[in-house]
Amino acid sequence: MILWLWLCWGFSTSAAQPDSELMARYLEEKLLADYSIMEEVVRRVPRQAKFLQRLETRPRMSEFTVKSTIISRYAFTTVSCTMVNSGSEAREGVFEMQIPAAAFISNFTMSIGNKTYYGEVTGKEKKHSSDDKARQKKPAGPTNGRENGYETFKASVFIPRKMQAKFLLHYEELLQRRLGKYEYTLSIRPQQLVGRLRVEVNILENSGIVSLEVPPLRNSKHKGNGKVEGDVSPPPSTVVGHTKTLAKVTFNPSVVEQTRIARNGILGDFIIRYDVNRELSVGDVQILNGYFVHYFAPTDLPPLPKNVVFVLDSSASMVGTKLKQTKEALFTILQDLRPEDHFNIIGFSNRIKVWQQDQLVPVTPNNIRDAKKYIHNMSPTGGTNINGALQTGAKLLNDYIAQNDIDARTVSLIIFLTDGRPTVGETQSAKILSNTKDAIRDKFCLFTIGIGNDVDHKLLERMALENCGMTRHFQEDEDAASHLKGFYDEIGTPLLSDIRVDYPEDNVEQVTQNFFPNYFNGSEIIIAGKLINRSSDSLHVEVTASNSKKYILLKTDVAIDLPSRNDIRGVPGLEDGKGDKNYIERAWSYLTIKELLKSHLKSDDNQEKDILMEKAKSMALTYNFVTPFTALKMREAGLHSEPPQEEFISPSTDGIGEKLQSLQGHKAPPGISRQQDKERIKISKTSADGDPHFVIDFPSGKFSVCFNIDGEPGDILRLVSDHKESGITVNGKLIGAPAPPNGHKKHRTYFSTITILSNKPERSYLEITPKRIILDDGERLLLSCDRSAVVRSSSLKVSIAANSNVTVTIRDTISFVILIHHYKKPAPYQRNHLGFYISNSKGLSSDSHGLLGQFLNREVKLLQESLNTSHQQVGENQTEALKPNPTNTLKVKGRLVPVVWKQRRIYNGQQEVDCWFAKNNADKLIDGSYKDYLASHPFDTGTSFGTMNSL
Repeated sequence: MILWLWLCWGFSTSAAQPDSELMARYLEEKLLADYSIMEEVVRRVPRQAKFLQRLETRPRMSEFTVKSTIISRYAFTTVSCTMVNSGSEAREGVFEMQIPAAAFISNFTMSIGNKTYYGEVTGKEKKHSSDDKARQKKPAGPTNGRENGYETFKASVFIPRKMQAKFLLHYEELLQRRLGKYEYTLSIRPQQLVGRLRVEVNILENSGIVSLEVPPLRNSKHKGNGKVEGDVSPPPSTVVGHTKTLAKVTFNPSVVEQTRIARNGILGDFIIRYDVNRELSVGDVQILNGYFVHYFAPTDLPPLPKNVVFVLDSSASMVGTKLKQTKEALFTILQDLRPEDHFNIIGFSNRIKVWQQDQLVPVTPNNIRDAKKYIHNMSPTGGTNINGALQTGAKLLNDYIAQNDIDARTVSLIIFLTDGRPTVGETQSAKILSNTKDAIRDKFCLFTIGIGNDVDHKLLERMALENCGMTRHFQEDEDAASHLKGFYDEIGTPLLSDIRVDYPEDNVEQVTQNFFPNYFNGSEIIIAGKLINRSSDSLHVEVTASNSKKYILLKTDVAIDLPSRNDIRGVPGLEDGKGDKNYIERAWSYLTIKELLKSHLKSDDNQEKDILMEKAKSMALTYNFVTPFTALKMREAGLHSEPPQEEFISPSTDGIGEKLQSLQGHKAPPGISRQQDKERIKISKTSADGDPHFVIDFPSGKFSVCFNIDGEPGDILRLVSDHKESGITVNGKLIGAPAPPNGHKKHRTYFSTITILSNKPERSYLEITPKRIILDDGERLLLSCDRSAVVRSSSLKVSIAANSNVTVTIRDTISFVILIHHYKKPAPYQRNHLGFYISNSKGLSSDSHGLLGQFLNREVKLLQESLNTSHQQVGENQTEALKPNPTNTLKVKGRLVPVVWKQRRIYNGQQEVDCWFAKNNADKLIDGSYKDYLASHPFDTGTSFGTMNSL
């Protein structure tokens, strides 16, 4: 018996078969379809087909099954294939499976007759330098690496007559988020019709599954795969079902349905796309058995301005389809540039041609029109000066950044496209890499695109890796333009820059990459690590980043729960019989190995490369991953070994909510102290809180005044109005609730929304509710109140203590504190609401007004009415004696206001305030009447009675 197994990169090509064999296969497939034998292809063959089947030289595939489980973006996939040799002599059976290039094979087993073979992952020996040199001299083939994102696994065996062979392949991958979706792809190409063909994918996402879709089968080479243009329906026989956190997708086409898709058994790619619930926060942090994984992908952020230089190959090899596709893609990309962006274009062959010399131009209709003309007139000629083009592009961008004092909160990048290898100027890859790195100097990122079969993929990949970019490789086909546009869409909307994720050094170790120069819309940042102190109650997480004019700090504490609550190994269907499947630990090992491989690729130091190789090899052997530094060798099992069992991973819904922890950081888990979030804040007593109860503190007189406003639900009260001078207005909207039993009020009211508006030095507003905050200063930012965060701009700072308070500081001279009141079990007369406190009013003018603002710079005197009705001013030492006297009076602007002594609780009831209470909706205490302080809408900035303005 002959047995061999190999891994090959790219797509394999099979030898042409004789015409008679092709005809026989065609007739057989047609007969099978006509007889509709469905799943009994191997067991019952029509009489007319038996003769044709004798002409078939390969074993028939009776079963092809793929089962996959995706747990929090980490995918376990098992492929099972059974081949039957019903002939009278041994025949070769070939099992071939295209798997994602980013995946790691973790196991392979096969049985032929009564013998079983299992795959053993072993370390590769270091190649000698002479082998390395020979390999470097050999040109890289067009399918050496992954132009379509796949590599091919192939196993070939001879199957004895009247016997069958069974293959089981396991591989794992961490799904990457692109353009706002995770995409899981399965290659369904058995290369013949299959009696039993079934795909089953189970998805478990405790964050909540959204936007689940199964598009039509995709042919990896061409668009034209038989489907109607614009068709978005799932493949035939596909069944999709899901709950909030679980989804199950099956694809089970009969032989007839397979024939209608492709008679040769090459059906295409079965694709599942989905996303999870998310918002601007510290992210989704999951912890299990001493390991953690952290997913960070905020939304609702305004895009950062970008400075981009397009460097395009216009050498003679670009003639025809490649240049045409590039031009089409660039026309669309230019149209998608934003008004705040700046750009330039460089075309290169053996000569370097810059569209706009020594500058980047703003995005205007005229500049876009002229750029399109320039691209349209590009013609293919000459050689390929890659080094010269990159040097020119880097100098152009560096000079622009230096000369224009570019704000650090913009993103600068080069997008480089070529179809070939360097033929003009510097042609040594090592020197080009060195020159490029020296020219960029970590100031911006380089993104590379290779088109066609002749491109030096390794050179482009390493250039991107060394300069914080990404690379893509596309074939020269009719999809090239959409591929190019799709890649630009991935990087065309930067949302954050300089993202850093920190954890306490004494709590974690072996953390993967935690600094990222950019975060692009629709992508995701993933960090993983090990916990040092498993007995700790929580893991503190902080994320800092820049967004346009703002600096953002997000922080939270994530519970480290008991292993028994978080362990999913006990869930039925999640065992594989070979130890635990801690998906978080395997995600950590996956990321760590990937980073070691990238570091090895980038390094020029032989000693460092050896160390990195050994680390990657050791970890790959520990977790049984096939990598560039490990190999899969087949061993024969014992004589009485059992055939390989189909050990699949499929989540169960029973008790999964208790056994899987997926804390998103926005909800503080039970038992976690909020002391870190509740930072001590210094605020005055001047406030409006509760039903609402108003308190005004007069430090100079050493007394406080209080009053109530009995408004109507929906009323908007003007609390502070200083729009003309300091530019500040604060409005509060009331929400209603039933009155408590036996109360004197017909209903209660609370503040449901506080709106803070400012027009100096620039126009902006904050809208605060108990759940979320909207900050809009020309760029809209959405923040959640249940996650700690800090946002800073040149004149504004917003600090959120999760579920506690929001502090707003304007120009360092005005500060407001908004308390967040949440009820766990609210009574019918209670509502989640806000309290408004003035912490610092130095920046408000003496003309400020509003229910609170009018008292910030006003003199109020406390008087006592004697028996002979003469008024006496109260001194500081007399206040205590006057408390019981019901006839005490305030003097405000010459108005006499009768007051009584009361006690009020503020700061969530934590402090008791003695105050003089003015009845009847503060009649005579405030200027005018209560109705004069009603705003027409939350953004009303009216500054005097009878007037109304809008921000």
